[in-house]
Amino acid sequence: MTQISAQKKSGRLLALDILRGITIAGMILVNNPGSWGSIYAPLRHAEWHGLTPTDLVFPFFMFIMGVSSYISLRKFDFSFSWPTFIKIIRRTIVIFAIGLAIAWLGLFLRGIASGASIIEATLNFDHIRILGVMPRLAICYGIASIIAITLRHKYLPIFIVGLLVLYSIILLTGNGFEFADSNVISIVDHKILGPDHMYGDTVGGVYLKFDPEGLLSTIPSIAHVLIGFWMGMLIMGTKDNNVRIQDLFIAGTILTFAGFLLDFGLPINKKIWSPTFVLTTCGLASSFLGLLIWIIDIKGYKKWCRFFEVFGINPLFMYVLGAVLSILIGYIKVPSGSTESGMISLKGAIYTDFLVPLCQNNTTLASLIFAILFVVFNWCIGYVLYKKKIYIKI
Repeated sequence: MTQISAQKKSGRLLALDILRGITIAGMILVNNPGSWGSIYAPLRHAEWHGLTPTDLVFPFFMFIMGVSSYISLRKFDFSFSWPTFIKIIRRTIVIFAIGLAIAWLGLFLRGIASGASIIEATLNFDHIRILGVMPRLAICYGIASIIAITLRHKYLPIFIVGLLVLYSIILLTGNGFEFADSNVISIVDHKILGPDHMYGDTVGGVYLKFDPEGLLSTIPSIAHVLIGFWMGMLIMGTKDNNVRIQDLFIAGTILTFAGFLLDFGLPINKKIWSPTFVLTTCGLASSFLGLLIWIIDIKGYKKWCRFFEVFGINPLFMYVLGAVLSILIGYIKVPSGSTESGMISLKGAIYTDFLVPLCQNNTTLASLIFAILFVVFNWCIGYVLYKKKIYIKI
Protein backbone atom coordinates (compact mmCIF):
# COMPACT_ATOMS: atom_id res chain seq x y z
CA MET A 1 0.00 0.00 0.00
CA THR A 2 1.04 3.61 -0.41
CA GLN A 3 3.14 4.91 2.45
CA ILE A 4 3.96 8.54 3.20
CA SER A 5 7.18 9.21 5.06
CA ALA A 6 8.49 12.53 6.30
CA GLN A 7 11.79 11.09 7.38
CA LYS A 8 14.89 12.83 6.16
CA LYS A 9 16.86 11.04 3.49
CA SER A 10 20.34 9.95 4.33
CA GLY A 11 23.27 8.51 2.51
CA ARG A 12 21.73 8.85 -0.94
CA LEU A 13 23.61 9.38 -4.15
CA LEU A 14 22.07 12.62 -5.43
CA ALA A 15 22.86 11.77 -9.06
CA LEU A 16 20.42 8.83 -8.86
CA ASP A 17 17.58 11.11 -7.79
CA ILE A 18 18.45 13.58 -10.52
CA LEU A 19 18.52 10.94 -13.25
CA ARG A 20 15.15 9.67 -12.00
CA GLY A 21 13.85 13.22 -12.02
CA ILE A 22 15.11 13.94 -15.54
CA THR A 23 13.42 10.80 -16.87
CA ILE A 24 10.10 11.48 -15.11
CA ALA A 25 10.07 15.09 -16.30
CA GLY A 26 10.95 13.81 -19.77
CA MET A 27 8.15 11.25 -19.73
CA ILE A 28 5.60 13.88 -18.72
CA LEU A 29 6.93 16.28 -21.37
CA VAL A 30 6.75 13.89 -24.32
CA ASN A 31 3.39 12.45 -23.26
CA ASN A 32 1.64 15.82 -23.12
CA PRO A 33 2.11 17.96 -26.23
CA GLY A 34 -0.50 20.57 -27.01
CA SER A 35 -1.31 18.60 -30.17
CA TRP A 36 -0.10 15.17 -31.26
CA GLY A 37 -0.11 16.46 -34.82
CA SER A 38 2.39 19.22 -34.04
CA ILE A 39 5.53 17.85 -32.40
CA TYR A 40 9.21 18.58 -33.01
CA ALA A 41 11.05 15.51 -34.37
CA PRO A 42 13.23 14.85 -31.27
CA LEU A 43 10.06 14.67 -29.16
CA ARG A 44 8.53 11.91 -31.28
CA HIS A 45 9.09 8.20 -30.83
CA ALA A 46 10.77 6.41 -33.72
CA GLU A 47 7.97 5.16 -35.97
CA TRP A 48 9.43 1.65 -35.99
CA HIS A 49 13.18 0.90 -36.17
CA GLY A 50 15.52 3.57 -34.84
CA LEU A 51 16.08 5.67 -31.76
CA THR A 52 15.12 9.24 -30.85
CA PRO A 53 15.75 11.17 -27.61
CA THR A 54 12.13 10.47 -26.65
CA ASP A 55 12.78 6.72 -26.87
CA LEU A 56 15.31 7.04 -24.05
CA VAL A 57 13.14 8.30 -21.21
CA PHE A 58 11.17 5.14 -20.36
CA PRO A 59 14.14 2.72 -20.62
CA PHE A 60 16.27 5.12 -18.56
CA PHE A 61 13.66 4.99 -15.81
CA MET A 62 13.56 1.18 -15.92
CA PHE A 63 17.35 1.13 -15.69
CA ILE A 64 17.21 3.37 -12.61
CA MET A 65 14.49 1.16 -11.16
CA GLY A 66 16.99 -1.69 -11.35
CA VAL A 67 19.66 0.37 -9.60
CA SER A 68 17.15 1.41 -6.92
CA SER A 69 16.05 -2.21 -6.46
CA TYR A 70 19.60 -3.17 -5.61
CA ILE A 71 19.78 -0.42 -3.01
CA SER A 72 16.41 -1.27 -1.46
CA LEU A 73 16.96 -5.04 -1.40
CA ARG A 74 20.42 -4.69 0.08
CA LYS A 75 18.94 -4.10 3.53
CA PHE A 76 17.39 -7.58 3.29
CA ASP A 77 20.83 -8.98 2.41
CA PHE A 78 19.33 -10.24 -0.88
CA SER A 79 18.08 -13.29 0.99
CA PHE A 80 14.75 -14.92 0.30
CA SER A 81 12.22 -14.70 3.10
CA TRP A 82 8.45 -14.78 3.03
CA PRO A 83 8.08 -11.24 4.44
CA THR A 84 10.38 -9.91 1.72
CA PHE A 85 8.62 -11.92 -0.96
CA ILE A 86 5.19 -10.73 0.19
CA LYS A 87 6.41 -7.12 0.25
CA ILE A 88 7.61 -7.43 -3.36
CA ILE A 89 4.35 -9.04 -4.50
CA ARG A 90 2.26 -6.44 -2.68
CA ARG A 91 4.17 -3.54 -4.28
CA THR A 92 3.90 -5.22 -7.69
CA ILE A 93 0.13 -5.55 -7.36
CA VAL A 94 -0.28 -1.94 -6.17
CA ILE A 95 1.73 -0.50 -9.09
CA PHE A 96 -0.12 -2.71 -11.58
CA ALA A 97 -3.48 -1.72 -10.09
CA ILE A 98 -2.62 1.98 -10.33
CA GLY A 99 -1.83 1.48 -14.02
CA LEU A 100 -5.23 -0.16 -14.58
CA ALA A 101 -6.93 2.62 -12.61
CA ILE A 102 -5.38 5.27 -14.86
CA ALA A 103 -6.58 3.38 -17.94
CA TRP A 104 -10.05 3.04 -16.41
CA LEU A 105 -10.24 6.77 -15.58
CA GLY A 106 -9.78 7.65 -19.24
CA LEU A 107 -12.52 5.24 -20.28
CA PHE A 108 -14.83 6.46 -17.52
CA LEU A 109 -14.55 10.11 -18.51
CA ARG A 110 -14.86 9.23 -22.19
CA GLY A 111 -18.07 7.37 -21.41
CA ILE A 112 -19.51 10.29 -19.44
CA ALA A 113 -18.57 12.68 -22.26
CA SER A 114 -20.38 10.47 -24.79
CA GLY A 115 -23.57 10.52 -22.76
CA ALA A 116 -23.32 7.22 -20.89
CA SER A 117 -24.74 6.96 -17.38
CA ILE A 118 -22.38 6.93 -14.42
CA ILE A 119 -23.03 3.22 -13.87
CA GLU A 120 -22.38 2.38 -17.54
CA ALA A 121 -19.21 4.47 -17.58
CA THR A 122 -18.02 2.96 -14.30
CA LEU A 123 -18.48 -0.60 -15.52
CA ASN A 124 -16.90 0.04 -18.91
CA PHE A 125 -14.12 -2.55 -18.85
CA ASP A 126 -14.67 -3.95 -22.34
CA HIS A 127 -11.90 -1.87 -23.90
CA ILE A 128 -9.58 -1.21 -21.00
CA ARG A 129 -5.90 -1.53 -21.89
CA ILE A 130 -4.43 -4.15 -19.58
CA LEU A 131 -0.77 -3.43 -20.15
CA GLY A 132 1.02 -0.11 -20.33
CA VAL A 133 3.81 1.84 -18.64
CA MET A 134 2.80 1.23 -15.01
CA PRO A 135 1.88 -2.45 -15.52
CA ARG A 136 5.23 -3.00 -17.25
CA LEU A 137 7.07 -1.33 -14.38
CA ALA A 138 5.14 -3.50 -11.94
CA ILE A 139 5.80 -6.81 -13.70
CA CYS A 140 9.48 -6.10 -14.31
CA TYR A 141 10.05 -4.83 -10.78
CA GLY A 142 8.35 -7.88 -9.28
CA ILE A 143 10.09 -10.53 -11.38
CA ALA A 144 13.51 -8.85 -11.28
CA SER A 145 13.31 -8.43 -7.51
CA ILE A 146 12.36 -12.08 -6.98
CA ILE A 147 15.25 -13.14 -9.21
CA ALA A 148 17.57 -10.87 -7.19
CA ILE A 149 16.71 -12.60 -3.90
CA THR A 150 16.71 -16.15 -5.25
CA LEU A 151 19.57 -16.27 -7.76
CA ARG A 152 23.23 -15.95 -6.80
CA HIS A 153 24.38 -12.63 -8.18
CA LYS A 154 27.43 -14.01 -9.90
CA TYR A 155 25.05 -15.78 -12.29
CA LEU A 156 23.11 -12.62 -13.18
CA PRO A 157 25.15 -11.78 -16.31
CA ILE A 158 24.55 -15.29 -17.65
CA PHE A 159 20.84 -15.01 -16.84
CA ILE A 160 20.59 -11.60 -18.55
CA VAL A 161 22.37 -12.84 -21.68
CA GLY A 162 20.11 -15.90 -21.67
CA LEU A 163 16.97 -13.77 -21.63
CA LEU A 164 18.23 -11.57 -24.47
CA VAL A 165 19.35 -14.53 -26.58
CA LEU A 166 16.01 -16.29 -26.02
CA TYR A 167 14.11 -13.18 -27.07
CA SER A 168 16.35 -12.72 -30.12
CA ILE A 169 15.51 -16.24 -31.25
CA ILE A 170 11.79 -15.57 -30.73
CA LEU A 171 11.98 -12.41 -32.83
CA LEU A 172 14.06 -13.93 -35.62
CA THR A 173 11.88 -17.01 -35.95
CA GLY A 174 8.55 -15.27 -35.36
CA ASN A 175 8.67 -12.37 -37.82
CA GLY A 176 9.31 -10.19 -34.80
CA PHE A 177 10.88 -7.26 -36.64
CA GLU A 178 7.89 -6.66 -38.92
CA PHE A 179 4.94 -4.44 -38.05
CA ALA A 180 2.31 -6.97 -39.04
CA ASP A 181 -0.41 -9.23 -37.66
CA SER A 182 1.95 -12.14 -38.32
CA ASN A 183 4.44 -10.75 -35.79
CA VAL A 184 4.75 -13.27 -32.94
CA ILE A 185 4.48 -10.44 -30.39
CA SER A 186 1.16 -9.36 -31.86
CA ILE A 187 -0.09 -12.96 -32.13
CA VAL A 188 0.58 -13.69 -28.45
CA ASP A 189 -1.07 -10.47 -27.29
CA HIS A 190 -4.11 -11.04 -29.49
CA LYS A 191 -4.50 -14.59 -28.20
CA ILE A 192 -4.06 -13.80 -24.49
CA LEU A 193 -5.11 -10.18 -24.05
CA GLY A 194 -7.47 -9.75 -26.99
CA PRO A 195 -7.42 -6.77 -29.39
CA ASP A 196 -9.91 -4.79 -27.29
CA HIS A 197 -7.40 -4.65 -24.46
CA MET A 198 -4.38 -3.65 -26.54
CA TYR A 199 -2.83 -0.40 -27.69
CA GLY A 200 -3.30 0.55 -31.33
CA ASP A 201 -0.46 1.99 -33.39
CA THR A 202 0.17 3.28 -36.90
CA VAL A 203 3.38 2.60 -38.82
CA GLY A 204 3.84 3.58 -42.46
CA GLY A 205 0.18 4.55 -42.68
CA VAL A 206 -0.95 1.08 -41.52
CA TYR A 207 -2.97 0.84 -38.28
CA LEU A 208 -2.76 -2.31 -36.16
CA LYS A 209 -3.51 -3.36 -32.63
CA PHE A 210 0.11 -3.68 -31.54
CA ASP A 211 1.05 -3.11 -27.91
CA PRO A 212 4.54 -1.67 -27.27
CA GLU A 213 4.27 -2.98 -23.70
CA GLY A 214 3.14 -6.45 -24.75
CA LEU A 215 3.60 -9.77 -23.02
CA LEU A 216 6.55 -11.19 -24.96
CA SER A 217 8.47 -7.92 -24.91
CA THR A 218 8.37 -8.14 -21.13
CA ILE A 219 11.17 -10.74 -21.40
CA PRO A 220 13.87 -8.26 -22.49
CA SER A 221 12.38 -5.64 -20.16
CA ILE A 222 13.18 -7.88 -17.21
CA ALA A 223 16.74 -8.18 -18.51
CA HIS A 224 16.74 -4.38 -18.75
CA VAL A 225 15.95 -3.96 -15.05
CA LEU A 226 18.48 -6.64 -14.12
CA ILE A 227 21.21 -4.75 -15.98
CA GLY A 228 20.29 -1.72 -13.87
CA PHE A 229 20.47 -3.96 -10.80
CA TRP A 230 23.95 -5.08 -11.83
CA MET A 231 25.04 -1.46 -12.27
CA GLY A 232 23.67 -0.76 -8.80
CA MET A 233 25.93 -3.52 -7.53
CA LEU A 234 28.91 -1.86 -9.20
CA ILE A 235 28.33 1.63 -7.86
CA MET A 236 27.28 0.59 -4.35
CA GLY A 237 30.25 -1.76 -4.04
CA THR A 238 32.48 1.26 -3.42
CA LYS A 239 32.16 4.70 -1.83
CA ASP A 240 34.75 6.19 -4.17
CA ASN A 241 32.85 8.20 -6.77
CA ASN A 242 35.84 8.17 -9.12
CA VAL A 243 35.72 4.38 -9.18
CA ARG A 244 31.97 4.52 -9.66
CA ILE A 245 32.12 6.72 -12.74
CA GLN A 246 34.99 4.67 -14.15
CA ASP A 247 32.94 1.47 -13.84
CA LEU A 248 29.82 3.13 -15.25
CA PHE A 249 31.63 4.60 -18.25
CA ILE A 250 33.36 1.31 -19.05
CA ALA A 251 30.13 -0.69 -18.76
CA GLY A 252 28.19 1.99 -20.62
CA THR A 253 30.66 2.04 -23.50
CA ILE A 254 30.62 -1.75 -23.84
CA LEU A 255 26.82 -1.97 -23.77
CA THR A 256 26.29 0.94 -26.15
CA PHE A 257 28.88 -0.33 -28.62
CA ALA A 258 27.40 -3.85 -28.49
CA GLY A 259 23.90 -2.49 -29.08
CA PHE A 260 24.86 -0.42 -32.11
CA LEU A 261 27.03 -3.21 -33.53
CA LEU A 262 24.28 -5.82 -33.26
CA ASP A 263 21.77 -3.36 -34.74
CA PHE A 264 22.80 -4.65 -38.18
CA GLY A 265 21.13 -7.99 -37.47
CA LEU A 266 18.77 -7.10 -34.65
CA PRO A 267 17.45 -3.59 -35.31
CA ILE A 268 17.06 -1.19 -32.40
CA ASN A 269 13.33 -0.92 -31.85
CA LYS A 270 11.51 0.39 -28.77
CA LYS A 271 8.07 -0.92 -29.74
CA ILE A 272 9.26 -4.52 -29.59
CA TRP A 273 11.90 -3.73 -26.93
CA SER A 274 14.53 -5.44 -29.06
CA PRO A 275 17.70 -6.81 -27.39
CA THR A 276 19.75 -4.08 -29.07
CA PHE A 277 17.36 -1.49 -27.66
CA VAL A 278 18.06 -2.91 -24.20
CA LEU A 279 21.84 -2.87 -24.67
CA THR A 280 22.00 0.59 -26.22
CA THR A 281 19.69 2.36 -23.78
CA CYS A 282 21.23 0.68 -20.73
CA GLY A 283 24.66 1.67 -22.03
CA LEU A 284 23.62 5.28 -22.53
CA ALA A 285 21.92 5.34 -19.12
CA SER A 286 25.08 4.00 -17.46
CA SER A 287 27.24 6.64 -19.10
CA PHE A 288 24.75 9.40 -18.30
CA LEU A 289 24.63 8.32 -14.66
CA GLY A 290 28.42 8.38 -14.56
CA LEU A 291 28.39 11.89 -16.02
CA LEU A 292 25.86 13.06 -13.43
CA ILE A 293 27.91 11.59 -10.57
CA TRP A 294 30.93 13.51 -11.87
CA ILE A 295 29.00 16.78 -12.24
CA ILE A 296 26.92 16.59 -9.06
CA ASP A 297 28.65 14.37 -6.51
CA ILE A 298 32.28 15.05 -7.43
CA LYS A 299 32.32 18.61 -8.80
CA GLY A 300 29.47 19.72 -6.58
CA TYR A 301 27.46 21.54 -9.26
CA LYS A 302 24.05 21.06 -7.66
CA LYS A 303 22.04 24.26 -8.02
CA TRP A 304 20.92 23.46 -11.58
CA CYS A 305 19.47 20.11 -10.62
CA ARG A 306 17.02 21.15 -7.88
CA PHE A 307 14.22 21.29 -10.43
CA PHE A 308 14.71 17.62 -11.31
CA GLU A 309 15.20 16.55 -7.69
CA VAL A 310 11.54 17.42 -7.05
CA PHE A 311 10.56 14.78 -9.63
CA GLY A 312 13.27 12.35 -8.54
CA ILE A 313 12.35 11.97 -4.88
CA ASN A 314 8.72 11.03 -5.67
CA PRO A 315 9.07 9.51 -9.15
CA LEU A 316 6.10 7.15 -9.40
CA PHE A 317 3.77 9.60 -7.66
CA MET A 318 4.82 12.40 -10.03
CA TYR A 319 4.29 10.16 -13.07
CA VAL A 320 0.82 9.13 -11.85
CA LEU A 321 -0.02 12.75 -11.06
CA GLY A 322 0.94 13.78 -14.59
CA ALA A 323 -1.09 10.96 -16.12
CA VAL A 324 -4.22 11.79 -14.10
CA LEU A 325 -3.99 15.54 -14.72
CA SER A 326 -3.47 14.88 -18.43
CA ILE A 327 -6.72 12.90 -18.57
CA LEU A 328 -8.66 15.47 -16.54
CA ILE A 329 -7.69 18.54 -18.58
CA GLY A 330 -8.74 16.67 -21.70
CA TYR A 331 -12.31 16.27 -20.40
CA ILE A 332 -12.94 19.31 -18.20
CA LYS A 333 -15.00 21.72 -20.31
CA VAL A 334 -14.72 25.52 -20.26
CA PRO A 335 -16.50 28.23 -22.31
CA SER A 336 -14.97 29.08 -25.69
CA GLY A 337 -15.94 31.17 -28.68
CA SER A 338 -13.87 29.02 -31.05
CA THR A 339 -16.32 26.09 -31.16
CA GLU A 340 -19.92 25.78 -32.30
CA SER A 341 -20.99 24.34 -28.95
CA GLY A 342 -19.41 27.24 -27.09
CA MET A 343 -17.44 24.77 -24.94
CA ILE A 344 -13.94 23.36 -25.25
CA SER A 345 -11.68 21.18 -23.13
CA LEU A 346 -9.38 22.95 -20.70
CA LYS A 347 -6.44 21.65 -22.71
CA GLY A 348 -7.97 23.00 -25.91
CA ALA A 349 -8.58 26.38 -24.31
CA ILE A 350 -4.95 26.68 -23.22
CA TYR A 351 -3.46 25.37 -26.46
CA THR A 352 -5.87 26.41 -29.22
CA ASP A 353 -7.38 29.59 -27.80
CA PHE A 354 -4.30 30.98 -26.04
CA LEU A 355 -0.94 29.49 -27.03
CA VAL A 356 -1.46 29.12 -30.79
CA PRO A 357 -2.42 32.81 -31.25
CA LEU A 358 0.36 33.81 -28.84
CA CYS A 359 2.87 31.92 -31.01
CA GLN A 360 1.49 33.54 -34.18
CA ASN A 361 -0.09 30.27 -35.33
CA ASN A 362 3.16 28.31 -34.97
CA THR A 363 1.34 25.20 -33.76
CA THR A 364 4.50 23.18 -33.14
CA LEU A 365 6.02 25.82 -30.90
CA ALA A 366 2.70 26.26 -29.10
CA SER A 367 2.51 22.49 -28.61
CA LEU A 368 5.98 22.44 -27.04
CA ILE A 369 5.19 25.39 -24.77
CA PHE A 370 2.03 23.63 -23.60
CA ALA A 371 4.07 20.53 -22.71
CA ILE A 372 6.63 22.62 -20.81
CA LEU A 373 3.90 24.48 -18.91
CA PHE A 374 2.30 21.14 -18.02
CA VAL A 375 5.62 19.87 -16.64
CA VAL A 376 6.06 23.07 -14.62
CA PHE A 377 2.52 22.77 -13.20
CA ASN A 378 3.25 19.22 -12.05
CA TRP A 379 6.55 20.43 -10.60
CA CYS A 380 4.75 23.05 -8.52
CA ILE A 381 2.69 20.33 -6.85
CA GLY A 382 5.78 18.19 -6.35
CA TYR A 383 7.67 21.14 -4.93
CA VAL A 384 5.18 21.43 -2.05
CA LEU A 385 5.92 17.79 -1.13
CA TYR A 386 9.65 18.45 -1.56
CA LYS A 387 9.64 21.44 0.80
CA LYS A 388 7.62 19.55 3.38
CA LYS A 389 9.97 16.55 3.05
CA ILE A 390 7.08 14.26 2.19
CA TYR A 391 8.18 11.21 0.22
CA ILE A 392 5.40 9.07 -1.20
CA LYS A 393 6.46 5.47 -1.69
CA ILE A 394 4.32 3.17 -3.76
